[in-house]
Amino acid sequence: MSEQPQKKLSQQEVVRLERDLAKFANMMDSVVRIPFTKQGVGADAALSTIPVAGDIAGFALTCYAIYKAKQIGVPQSKLNSVMKLAMMDAVIGFIPVIGTIFDIFIRPSRRALTVVHEHIRAEYQIQSDSHVLHPFLHERLERKQQMSAFWRNPVIAWIWLHIPDLLGAIVLVLMLIAMWFGLSWLWDWFQALSV
Repeated sequence: MSEQPQKKLSQQEVVRLERDLAKFANMMDSVVRIPFTKQGVGADAALSTIPVAGDIAGFALTCYAIYKAKQIGVPQSKLNSVMKLAMMDAVIGFIPVIGTIFDIFIRPSRRALTVVHEHIRAEYQIQSDSHVLHPFLHERLERKQQMSAFWRNPVIAWIWLHIPDLLGAIVLVLMLIAMWFGLSWLWDWFQALSV
């Protein structure tokens, strides 16, 4: 049976659907994220700590990501690799500890998002990816931009969309400073003991 041709969506509809998928992928694969990267840990890794049931739930939720991708019009042939990754993730997830570690790095929902993003770049010529990188902030920014020209300023918009990265960078810098002072104090302490 061949795939039915799907009605072409507007760019706004595609951005909205992709942003919904990005919110879902963030929740599943990178709720807690390393600043300025896409690497993180999400609900999928947390679910995998529950033997069997958690891995089945993670697989079912990844199937939801595939469903969202199909809504955007991504052909099944492009989603087969995501489905294989989701099945591999579920099977390896049954192995205690190793399965949880595997879940941190093999992120099928994030892979579905990548496939969707590549598809809409080709199909809809949407080059921006801010709605995917920070989907929750992007959605709020759009609402703010409708009400005020202040939020349409590119610098203000960039700062708003990068709040998590900026805060994460500040925390990392503060941690490095604290480690520096801690190590300096320990060094001075050992020097005083050796005298």
